[in-house]
Amino acid sequence: MTLPLLLLAALGGRIGPADSLRAAILNRIASESGATVAVAVRDPSSRLVVLVEPDLRFHAASTMKVPVLIELVRRVDAKELRWTDSIAIKNEFASIVDGSPFTLDATDDGDSTVYAAIGARWSIRQLATRMIVRSSNLATNLLIERLGAPRVTATIRRLGADSMVVLRGVEDGKAYEKGLNNTTTARDLSTLLLAIAAGRAASRAGTREMLRILESQEFNDGIPAGLPPGTRVAHKTGEITATWHDAALIYPPGGKPYALVVLTRGIPERARGVALQADIARLAHAAVLASRAQR
Repeated sequence: MTLPLLLLAALGGRIGPADSLRAAILNRIASESGATVAVAVRDPSSRLVVLVEPDLRFHAASTMKVPVLIELVRRVDAKELRWTDSIAIKNEFASIVDGSPFTLDATDDGDSTVYAAIGARWSIRQLATRMIVRSSNLATNLLIERLGAPRVTATIRRLGADSMVVLRGVEDGKAYEKGLNNTTTARDLSTLLLAIAAGRAASRAGTREMLRILESQEFNDGIPAGLPPGTRVAHKTGEITATWHDAALIYPPGGKPYALVVLTRGIPERARGVALQADIARLAHAAVLASRAQR
């Protein structure tokens, strides 16, 4: 019997849903030798909250695209931008270190379609959609160049994400070498997701648009794979070397959503990383449904 389960046994059965879920999650994490994992399960409807290393800082990878989406929608709400405004597609950006130019490698991107459009103009709605559903790095950098990373970070601070930082776009090699990276925590990502769900991140129309895009995510072998078929999920993945993240709003049948975030590092194989996300999602979903049934 593993340590989390031994601790539960020592309690003589005097455990609640949160204790049971936390033990089950820790037990699953313990099977991944060498992995560092953070989890946030937050269900406003049942008040079930389970946090595992919620404030541990991780390289944000592509989860930083959620704050970019929020800032974009808020600019549309403020009439600073329109969804139909267009941006010229290019592949040259300035490093935040010294302003020197760098380009993105299409082979490292989840979406080749934006590179095929270099020289054309795309609407910000098109770019926002590709940024999320196929995690386009090129679309992300084009949007961040328009929005400004400092304003993205300032917006998420106002929404309660106290430590997540968006410093730059993607593939700024000089910044990476100096440790100037976008970072996040499980707590902050869950806070942003719940702000979206509650309508605090944007207007009603803006919220609908964000959820529409997040629900169109095409990489679904992480959290969604652990849920019953047909479950509504609005989420964003993030991947970098030996690092696999997924941050989701999950909608049980007939109910309001809850947030589940799984951040990992130290897992070399992608298949293991997404399997861990799916297993934790399966555990969390069962616990949320049980907790709601008891209320």
